[in-house]
Amino acid sequence: MEMRFSNSNDVLGTRNRGNACESSLCTLCRADCNGKCETWLSSMVGRKLLYPRSFGLVTAGANNTSHVGVSYNSLRIQGYAYGSHGLSGGLTSSADDCIFPNVSLETQFGKHRKTKIRMPLMTGALGSTLIAEKYWDSFAIGGALIGIPVVIGENVVGVDRNSQIRNGETKQGKIKSAPELDRRIEIYLRYFDGFGAIIVQLNVEDTRNGVAEYVVDKYGDKCIIELKWGQGAKNIGGEIQVRSLEYAMFLKDRGYVVDPDPSLPEVQQGFEQGAIKSFARHSRLGGTNLPTVAHVQEEFMNSVEYLRGIGFERITLKTGSYGMEELAMAIKFATDAQLDLLTIDGSGGGTGMSPWNMMQSWGVPSINLHSKAHEYASILSAKGRQVVDMSFAGGFVLEDHIFKGLALGAPYTKLICMGRGIMIPGFLGANIEGAIYPERRAEVNGNWNELPKTVLQVGKTADEIFVGYHSLVDKIGKDEMKNIPYGAIGFYTLADKLACGLQQLMAGARKFSLNQITRHEIFSGNRETAQETGIPHVSDVNNESAKKILNS
Repeated sequence: MEMRFSNSNDVLGTRNRGNACESSLCTLCRADCNGKCETWLSSMVGRKLLYPRSFGLVTAGANNTSHVGVSYNSLRIQGYAYGSHGLSGGLTSSADDCIFPNVSLETQFGKHRKTKIRMPLMTGALGSTLIAEKYWDSFAIGGALIGIPVVIGENVVGVDRNSQIRNGETKQGKIKSAPELDRRIEIYLRYFDGFGAIIVQLNVEDTRNGVAEYVVDKYGDKCIIELKWGQGAKNIGGEIQVRSLEYAMFLKDRGYVVDPDPSLPEVQQGFEQGAIKSFARHSRLGGTNLPTVAHVQEEFMNSVEYLRGIGFERITLKTGSYGMEELAMAIKFATDAQLDLLTIDGSGGGTGMSPWNMMQSWGVPSINLHSKAHEYASILSAKGRQVVDMSFAGGFVLEDHIFKGLALGAPYTKLICMGRGIMIPGFLGANIEGAIYPERRAEVNGNWNELPKTVLQVGKTADEIFVGYHSLVDKIGKDEMKNIPYGAIGFYTLADKLACGLQQLMAGARKFSLNQITRHEIFSGNRETAQETGIPHVSDVNNESAKKILNS
């Protein structure tokens, strides 16, 4: 039996450079890749990739008739032959109004102050990794133009050589300057138009360094602050890799764990002789001094109270693929604290330098974790609690992934968090821009000397290559386009494809607004998935009502 994703897709004309994983991306995604996986190509041609290629010359049929194992790919999407739900703005249930372009993707999340977004999507946390720094303009500007939240991940201040952190002072006023953090926030805010948000994460080192105090003092309610418990790639805190002994020493002096220890003479000698070529910088584990659940709850509530006390209106929590106890804690504590959003990241994800076998072997896979999240949220809801709004993360890339995640977690899940998938258009756009304009190559971190055949098949100039180019011109004006990196244009183009695909799936399910999506819009492709998720098997859904029709 064949799984959904193999290394090539003849119907769409796409292929993976390396091994295809559950999400459809390569297990190892390269910034210099010449293509052409589905997400890579979608960043240029957009909606066109929703359909089989060579129209008029071909017929096409799905090759995923058998679903193997328990994963999001083993969920299928329900369609209905009658009815309509959620039309707004004076639209009626007529055939003229029940068309997929009339599906509304606008939504919001939050407790007391709502954050509006144009589509149910947010970025993963893009923090201290070199990739995030190099391509930040594309991610931030693209996200702001789309109208979705963008997350600045952990350690950005701590790893910035140019940030000035006073030692021995209180957190209030400890950071004298943080140019890289400022750059990231201000680039997003430059194109923010009321939809979306910029979210700044806190880990142990960020808390010690006074990042929250710095952000609220300088930006006030323009930023959302996010507490971080973990992520789906690893359970030991964030890490990056550096190739400079001097920089490794700088990071150790900043208080990070650096492996191997650059202060040891034998390590320095090994580096000088070439045996040691790089150093791994690690963050600290949180919660190590908290022996019981009650202690964790007390510490958490105190942290939230402190952040509100210094001026943050909106606070969120990001948790990883720990076990069921930690999941229940995250949902319960976030609900008790009236947080604005809880992001739950399942195993397999990751955008940085996570230990490979740890990424392969630790934690709870996304579909299991998210299924339990719905179950636990329902327990609280049955008690009359207003459950915290949730975002699901962990291997989401395509439009059907978005639909399935929203349906599996309905009605609590308001949006889907994407990490690696939204980084690809940033890489691709920078490579295209650097190849067309060699004088910009270093500035935009392009990796190509010339456009490869995979791009030339689409076009030679930006307005030929990116189908979203002309929509952006209409949105921001021709003069402003000169300030938009090609990576942001690619991100905008990819998001348009995802939005259109999601609209089509929702229209087929007769749901014309996001708050109408329920768990009844999906079913399980095998019995094991039905057992694990609580989503009935395809043969069981509406089986009784079908028999009533036959016996009427």
